[in-house]
Amino acid sequence: MFNYEFQNPEFLWLLCLLPLFLFWYFWRRKSSHPEIRFPESTWLANHKHNRSALLFGLPWLLRVFSIAFLIVAIARPRSTEVATQSRVNEGIDIVMAVDVSASMLAEDLKPNRLEATKEVASDFIDGRPNDRIGLVVYAGESYTQTPLTTDQGILKTSLNDLRWGLIKQGTAIGMGLATSVNRLKESKAKGKVIILLTDGENNSGEVNPLTAADWAKEFNIRVYTIGVGTKGKARTPASYDPRGGFIYRYEPVSIDEKLLTEISNKTGGQYFRATDNRKLAEIYKEIDQLEKIKLKELRFYSYSEEFSLFALWALGLFVLEILLRYTLLKSFV
Repeated sequence: MFNYEFQNPEFLWLLCLLPLFLFWYFWRRKSSHPEIRFPESTWLANHKHNRSALLFGLPWLLRVFSIAFLIVAIARPRSTEVATQSRVNEGIDIVMAVDVSASMLAEDLKPNRLEATKEVASDFIDGRPNDRIGLVVYAGESYTQTPLTTDQGILKTSLNDLRWGLIKQGTAIGMGLATSVNRLKESKAKGKVIILLTDGENNSGEVNPLTAADWAKEFNIRVYTIGVGTKGKARTPASYDPRGGFIYRYEPVSIDEKLLTEISNKTGGQYFRATDNRKLAEIYKEIDQLEKIKLKELRFYSYSEEFSLFALWALGLFVLEILLRYTLLKSFV
């Protein structure tokens, strides 16, 4: 958007004198040109008088407008362009802890829970270019797949490489949470967040999940927990077949929602339940909104001097007045 402003606006008061100047000039013209009219030539005289007055007034109107543009030019008009830019004022450190146990291959989310999680988490990463994000994986134990980084390419490659069978089987929620806390406890960021995703119950590991939650609270880390799985039964790997694949059966979905809710409540986070792909995507979007980084808006002003345009108009009208006054309208003025 362009806005006009004047560097010397006090000169604009001179515009108030122009109507007085115009009135004075026409009054002087009328006083210095007395007319004698005869009754039989009234119409002709009026017609000639009106035409003469119009032609006489044209150069003076041009002069008045020329002076008006000159006054505006002296007032130094300039156009202002305002541009805004957002700058990150403070970022957030986020660790995503992902369950990679065999049950994450259940097909109630498409194509399965793990692949659906990877797809949605990748979109989440794309939306956080100014944050440091790390990746922790866990099953029967846990480890850091990717330390905190702003390199989205490395992070998404690590996420895409997640597979079941990377570590011994089980669901060590406490271990996954404790490893995530260790990645964040030394962080100086004002916002520290863990997104812990699982599809089961804590059944292995050396750390009690609630103890790990207490550590998170101690280091001022918010934990958002996500339980993944439909309500009821899901087609889930149950055993190996002789060819090295899985034999699938419909098994009850069992998520310890009470535990996950307590972990989140202890740390000021929230618990979510993702029963399908759409719900999982909505959960990550909601977390994204809850953990927005603070932005500082910067304004940049660009000024462009416009007085030359008004000065050219003033000169043009003055030249036109002179040409009319001493050529076409010479006999009327």
